[in-house]
Amino acid sequence: MGEIIPPMSASKKQAFTKIEKGMTCVISVFFDGKCGLCRREIRHYQKVAPPDTFRWVDVTSNPLLLEELGISQVQALRALHARTEDGVVSSGVAAFVVLWSALPRWRVLAWFVSVPGVRWIAEILYEKFADHRFRRLAHCQAALSSHG
Repeated sequence: MGEIIPPMSASKKQAFTKIEKGMTCVISVFFDGKCGLCRREIRHYQKVAPPDTFRWVDVTSNPLLLEELGISQVQALRALHARTEDGVVSSGVAAFVVLWSALPRWRVLAWFVSVPGVRWIAEILYEKFADHRFRRLAHCQAALSSHG
């Protein structure tokens, strides 16, 4: 299920800030850039996003940022992740709520998906979809094989 990971330690936060030096974004979004559906969806969000709100990180080509957050590449390939400016990392449906909350015209969906019963159903459906996508994409299976 989507989860919220506690804020990073001060040392990890400093390391992450160094990596993002010069960035003015508020939310970092970690997505699977080798997944065609994921790329199309992120491209849409990029088009409608207010300037300087997001940093888009393709987890297939930038594992250093994941390591700094304590997220394995396998975890990041399995589900969307988002990190807010205050260091809170979320995954799955919780990450989508963070993303949608910052996008005009998507805030209503963020609110709707946050309703407890709706959230529960959304998490179940997302988990099923994410697991199916992960099982069928070769690069996800390759990451799983190399991870353990």
